[in-house]
Amino acid sequence: MSIERSKLANGLTVVSHAMSEVETVSLGIWIAPAAASERFHEHGVAHFLEHMAFKGTTRRSARDIAEEIEAVGGDITAETSVDATAYYAQVMRKDMPLALDILSDILLAPLFDPTEMARERGVILQEIAATLDSPEDIVYDLVSEAAYPNQPCGRTILGSVESVSRFGRDDLAAYLAAHYHAPNMVLAAAGAVDHAALVAEAERRLSALPENTPPRPQRAVYAGGTLRSEKPFEQTHLVLGFEAPAYQHPDYFPAQILAGALGGGMSSRLFQEVRERRGLCYAIYAFSTGLTDSGMFVIHAAGAPDRADELFTVIRHELERAAEHGFEAAEIDRVKAQLKMGLLTGLESSCAAEQLARQILIHDRVLPTKELIEKVEAVEVDALQAMLERVLVSPLSLATAGPIVNVARFDAVAAKFTVSASKAA
Repeated sequence: MSIERSKLANGLTVVSHAMSEVETVSLGIWIAPAAASERFHEHGVAHFLEHMAFKGTTRRSARDIAEEIEAVGGDITAETSVDATAYYAQVMRKDMPLALDILSDILLAPLFDPTEMARERGVILQEIAATLDSPEDIVYDLVSEAAYPNQPCGRTILGSVESVSRFGRDDLAAYLAAHYHAPNMVLAAAGAVDHAALVAEAERRLSALPENTPPRPQRAVYAGGTLRSEKPFEQTHLVLGFEAPAYQHPDYFPAQILAGALGGGMSSRLFQEVRERRGLCYAIYAFSTGLTDSGMFVIHAAGAPDRADELFTVIRHELERAAEHGFEAAEIDRVKAQLKMGLLTGLESSCAAEQLARQILIHDRVLPTKELIEKVEAVEVDALQAMLERVLVSPLSLATAGPIVNVARFDAVAAKFTVSASKAA
């Protein structure tokens, strides 16, 4: 893998992965952490700032940005998560300088025009309204809040109607000035890219970024709890969460493989038992997500309101059975193959820029493909049983969205689950 890395005098990391067989380049600037760095009164400001990215700078109007990038056939976008905000573009080889010029313009000279802000505020409020009509969005917001109460990482990234309605130009400018600093930013590119040319363009356009280190975000502390929305959806969405390893923890990969074995595909245990054998839901899946200080192991399923307690009971039984009897080597090998396929697919396309940036933000280095594969292969069957036992003794985070017909029976299952975990601890 042809990966090169440099650091500018102000602390900005520049990393690239040259791919001789492609003619396009994906490049972007990632800033950490994002929503996790917000103070209480700033809830949603990182996302609002990202929305204003393409709404005009001191050199370009919003229309100029759109027309310049599309005139060369390119695409430009941005996104915000708990741990990073990303601004990135995909263009042809010769247009890399233009893409980086636009991205740097967005970061260094945003206009925050009041008319554009008012318009985008309305867009974000509609985005918030849309999540309140989505049981999937509601239940994930609730389980995050239950797991990390009164913490930035437990709040929705979008902000609230009150906070978004309150933000002004000074709020966005203050957040940008406090957190958009070179030492916690990565410029990453993959595809038809020449590293020396990329560094030269970065030095030309991004040397003005502040070089001091921004304040550290509030530490994530997992707590657990139960939250419920009884909005009248057709199905009841159920999410169980437990504390899982942070992404720098040695057990991060065992947690990923455990999630795959339990609910990572059609051959997984929960899918086979809950959907295929009992017909309790259309889809059920599990995943483990990491943060800097913590992580969460999540199981999501949706079924009929009058069978919610049965659905919960079967999930609970399958988890306890796996914790008691462990896993077969063949099913773990399937999950390892799926995980390796996902890793390699991501690294073998120009979209690898995101993986490069995130690895540097998390590990301060790019993990070689060989090392990633070795980490997957090193996970033993017995390690999964031990990991599941650890997961199940953490406090349960339980969220539901939609009606539950037999509430008393459902709550009895939840209480039994919690007591069982407490005794195991």
